[in-house]
Formats: sequence, structure tokens, C-alpha cells
Amino acid sequence: MIADAIVRRLTSAGYAVDAVYDGPAAVQAAEATVYAAVVLDVMLPGLSGLEVCTRIQARTPVPVLMLTARAEEADRLLGLAVGADDYLTKPFSPRELLARVAALLRRVDRAAALAAADAARDGERLTVGELVVDSAARRVLLADQEVHLTRTEFDVLRALARRPGEVVTREQLLVEVWDWAVASAPAAAASGVGRTVDSHVKALRRKLGAGLIRTVHGVGYSAQALP
Repeated sequence: MIADAIVRRLTSAGYAVDAVYDGPAAVQAAEATVYAAVVLDVMLPGLSGLEVCTRIQARTPVPVLMLTARAEEADRLLGLAVGADDYLTKPFSPRELLARVAALLRRVDRAAALAAADAARDGERLTVGELVVDSAARRVLLADQEVHLTRTEFDVLRALARRPGEVVTREQLLVEVWDWAVASAPAAAASGVGRTVDSHVKALRRKLGAGLIRTVHGVGYSAQALP
């Protein structure tokens, strides 16, 4: 019922939508069709949404919005770790679902434009202490050791590394990484969307260490060189 309601809402907004109802069918659909984005429930028969996301991302990176009935931080981090770009906790409003999907699709277009710009100027290489962020290759090195990040983790880290020592607000990250409109970013940051930013920063700290990204409470985050 939820899937059919989502299909009706997305179709009414002008999207072409396919729907499947179990994990194996989701993997098969992603293998047979190139999708602009995937809305994926965590609770699926056959294979969990997390396993489906892992298999989809291993084949072709695609923006994924995870739907979950649970809001615990561990569940959010697990979803982000397997390559989800955003998550939405049930129950959710149809308007918010449409806004999240639209933001994911804008990110795809923006990422392609940024990749072309990076290639045109031989790539962007950012350095913060022992951290190196290579935009053209989308690689991250810490003390000369490569660190594997998801697409969104990389984009968040790059946004922070472009302003070493400066505070980057959640609103700025939503605009630059998730491609939210400037006017709607403050309200989004104050809602559950802001927790998506926080969860990605927590995931980065697990991979890079706690000291590299400083929290400025009530404002945002700052990348700083380790002492």
C-alpha cells in the first residue's frame, strides 16, 4: 500500500516510476534499467533494503532515498554506510518525499557539472593537514593512506575541506551537498533533514578520526588540521 501510494504521488508529479515489492526483484530491476534515483524501503521480503542498496551501489552508483520505520542513529548510520544518500522515517508526508526526491535528482545534475568543471581545470586537490581530497579522482588520503567514502560522505568532506578552519553551517551543507534551495534550507536544517547532515558527519568521524571535524554547537561543522 505504501509503495503504491508513493508511485501515485511521484507519477502525479511527472516522474516515470517502476515499482517492485521484494528485495530480489529490486536488484533485478536495477540491473535491467538505469534509474535516475531509487526510493528503497529498509523492510523488504527476500533481501533487506540495506542488502539491496549494497548490491545496487556495487553495480552502478545511483542516488538512494531509504525509507525506514526506525529513527535510531545506528540504523541511519548503517543505511548511510551502504551507500544511501538520504533517509526518511515513516510516517512521512508526501510533500516531503517529493522534496527529497527532487533534491536527489538535482544533485545528480550538479555532480555531473562539477565533475566536468574539475576535469576542465585538471581537478581540485584540497589539503587540510594530513588530509588530501582529490576531486577529480574522488579519492581521500589521510596520512598517505586511502580512505574509502560513500559518494555523499565525500561531498560533505569536500565542502568542509574547501574552507579549512571556517564554520560551515548545516544550511550551507544542505545547499551545497544535497542541493536544497537556499530559501528552504533553514527550515530543512531544523527538521529531520538536518539529522541527515549530522549522521554523515558521524560516519566521516568513524573513518577519519574524531579530531578532524569540529562541531560548532547550534551552527555547523569545521574541518581542521590535526595537531
